[in-house]
Amino acid sequence: MSRSGRVPAVLAAGAACAGAAHWAFVTPAGLPTRESAPQLRATARGSNAEAPKMTGSVLPTGALFVAAAAASAAVARRAEGEVAVKKKGVKVVHGKEIPWNLFSPKAPYQGKVVKNVKHAQTLTTPTGDANWETTHLTFDHGGNVPYLEGQSIGIIAPGPDKKGETPARIRLYSIASSAVGDDETSKTVSLCVKRVVDLNKEHVNREVGEDKPDKAGTHFPEDKVYRGVCSNHICDLSVGDDVMITGPTGAEMLLPEDPEANIVMLATGTGIAPMRSYMRLLFNDKAGANADGSRKFKGLAWLFMGVPFAKSLLYDDEHTEYKTKYPDQFKFDYAVSREDKNAAGQKMYIQTKMAEYAEELWELMQSPKTHIYMCGLKGMEAGMAECFGPIAEKAGVNWLEFAKAMKKADRYHVEVY
Repeated sequence: MSRSGRVPAVLAAGAACAGAAHWAFVTPAGLPTRESAPQLRATARGSNAEAPKMTGSVLPTGALFVAAAAASAAVARRAEGEVAVKKKGVKVVHGKEIPWNLFSPKAPYQGKVVKNVKHAQTLTTPTGDANWETTHLTFDHGGNVPYLEGQSIGIIAPGPDKKGETPARIRLYSIASSAVGDDETSKTVSLCVKRVVDLNKEHVNREVGEDKPDKAGTHFPEDKVYRGVCSNHICDLSVGDDVMITGPTGAEMLLPEDPEANIVMLATGTGIAPMRSYMRLLFNDKAGANADGSRKFKGLAWLFMGVPFAKSLLYDDEHTEYKTKYPDQFKFDYAVSREDKNAAGQKMYIQTKMAEYAEELWELMQSPKTHIYMCGLKGMEAGMAECFGPIAEKAGVNWLEFAKAMKKADRYHVEVY
């Protein structure tokens, strides 16, 4: 999922309020741990990994970084009422450190495109729409750009962009791989990017006859064309190409720390990116497994994905695999708006599909262990209100107040564009 060069305004205004830490992160070495509070992941590389040391603003090797001495000192300072010294490349959220803006637009990290071990670069097939293509690309960062599931990185295209800037202003993209990467080396990061192509609209950057075939072979020589600068730059990359990376950034979409949490995910299009990062950790990676091979995650993960066409579905093979292996812990439902309708003849949007399970989902949301994650197009929160407003009213509850309370409890996470 892509967003503009600025960090987006997050709709969940209460998400930073007091509450339990909400991501699967590493307990800093030297700090006390609670045996009664297991976590989704001991470390990014597994429970036997050592905590890497910080070197300047770069966190070496892709393990989820820990600065043990600094963390212990920071805790001591806070206990004494002192002001903690800010450290470059980290952000403290709910008392824990996460990697943050290690690389900036003025000093980006130069990564390199590598072949993905899981997927072909183009995930979708032509639908008749100009912007049919969605890609999956993987960049080698050498372990220098650690990140958490739910965070984003920025990509700098050569440009010029809409404003004529060269290089182009950064675009933020939600990360589609778990913290260890698709290859589980902690040295790669993957993105899910839709190629933006608009025909005969107000803004164009190719006049009639100027549009040339892209890497997928698509072109529109008879139309006025606008091609998204950064999305087309990314989608046209090839193995071996350099890519300029900033970040990581973002704390709104981080996973809860509780392995018994329930994760309800709503994604439209490339909004599936952070959801895929979660599911890789929960159901695939060694980092999310116990020594006996069982999964650390003990809750329920339920995905609702909305796309216009069945040909636009993303990562269906992975969802099917997880459902087969973990039928009691993973569910997925698709809403294909231009092809499917419900029993009343309405187009099948995410809220339409969720309405089929409204009672079950409402009951699930009553648990303090249940988290809602939304990523994709604006209007998703309105869809939630449409779906759950009536059932909440029936229970004597105002949906908007209920959602607000979930946000305050850090259980309602929204990232839209």
